[in-house]
Amino acid sequence: MAINHTKENPIIVGLDIGTTKIACIVSQRDQHGKLKILALGKAPSLGVSHGEVTNIKHTTDAIIEAIADAQKQSGHKINVVYVGIAGQHIASTQNRGIYTLPTPNEEITRQHIKIMLDEMHRLALNPGERIIHVLPQEFTVDSMHGIKEPIGMCGSRLEANFHIITGKITAAQNIKNCVERANAQMLGLILEPLASSAAVLHQEEMEAGVVLVDIGGGTTDVAIFKDGIIRHTAVIPFAGNIITADIMDGCKMLRKQAEQLKVQFGSALPSETHENEIISIQGIAGRERKEISMRTLASIINARIEEIFAQVYFEIKSSGYANQLNAGIVITGGGSQLKHLKQMVEFSTGISTRVGYPTSCLASSNRDELKNPMYATGLGLVLEGFKYYDNLDETEQMKFYPELFEVVEVAPTLTFETNNKEEETEEEVEVTRVKVQPVNYRKQKGNFLKEMAQEFQNWFKDERVNGDFEG
Repeated sequence: MAINHTKENPIIVGLDIGTTKIACIVSQRDQHGKLKILALGKAPSLGVSHGEVTNIKHTTDAIIEAIADAQKQSGHKINVVYVGIAGQHIASTQNRGIYTLPTPNEEITRQHIKIMLDEMHRLALNPGERIIHVLPQEFTVDSMHGIKEPIGMCGSRLEANFHIITGKITAAQNIKNCVERANAQMLGLILEPLASSAAVLHQEEMEAGVVLVDIGGGTTDVAIFKDGIIRHTAVIPFAGNIITADIMDGCKMLRKQAEQLKVQFGSALPSETHENEIISIQGIAGRERKEISMRTLASIINARIEEIFAQVYFEIKSSGYANQLNAGIVITGGGSQLKHLKQMVEFSTGISTRVGYPTSCLASSNRDELKNPMYATGLGLVLEGFKYYDNLDETEQMKFYPELFEVVEVAPTLTFETNNKEEETEEEVEVTRVKVQPVNYRKQKGNFLKEMAQEFQNWFKDERVNGDFEG
């Protein structure tokens, strides 16, 4: 596949390190700003539990496999990736910053905003914690409140509310170690709910007030938006894998069988299934086949889903925006594919709900597999990666993407024909080639054969002279 990796249209790679899978997505933007997916590398995830790395070797091996798969599909060497982070250790808080401009009525620039962000990064935290994101919510310029974009305005005093997301240093460092052991560089560490929201939420929903619920394998991520601003984030340590474990224990079967039952026949509402619908599965180690009622399976799933969304609703109430969510709830992630989940969430929370598919961010030429909610986080990481890249200055671009600044030889074959320095002209190379020839091809008057004979005589004469001298 021919790939045009340029400064104007770079290739960005998102690496979703999930509890059930590692997904490596290689993408460019088309002329409309949509994602054109060049490769999707996948590998089973065996070293991650509840969103955190628990086995460095297994996670590293899975990352290597996913990256190698993506490189093979795209033909692009992957050096820099944008990675997601989740887990129960994730916490969020609000803080307010104040900055006095150097001169009165000075125009506010991006540098002034950066100074405020850097100041927030120096906040005192509990031991073992680090700041993952500092997200400006709204600004105040002098006495003007509720400003979302203050750059270009004039003022003397700039204030801002910040949403600060923190996590464990060790969790972030473990992810970084795994990526580096896979011979890649982690340029951005992005909170997974933010990535998922970038892929499945519409701007109108974020303005009206919406809750994103991303049900993954190990965690359920929650993000609440209002007026286009993120207001609350949380990570719940229960998700698809614990539903699989409940089925495995409740029906006395293997994990692989339980996962297959959940995916193919699972329903979040027992009332939508029939008592007399029976599923027959193979017995363990040659034992007799086991028969399970569809309603029994749905009851097991429903109990855990209700517990998960009870905690989601608690987070909604804790945020203070429970009565301002005009766009309701959007569920995404692999767990959102359970049958009747939308109806169950509406029954339990009383809030309108839809399933979020990452279609609006994708170019129409992409294959349908990528439009699955299970890839919402990976696609969101790519979108956030493009934002990171757009905010890099040229020095930073040169540091992290040196291949974009390499000088391409116009005629590389000429370089191998001569040892001369760069920027030789074609005529100079031809002259060099003439000089190393034993025969003088300069144009002279007379018979060409006579000139050749004279040259040979001269060679033999030189050999005799040299021979006599040496003797």
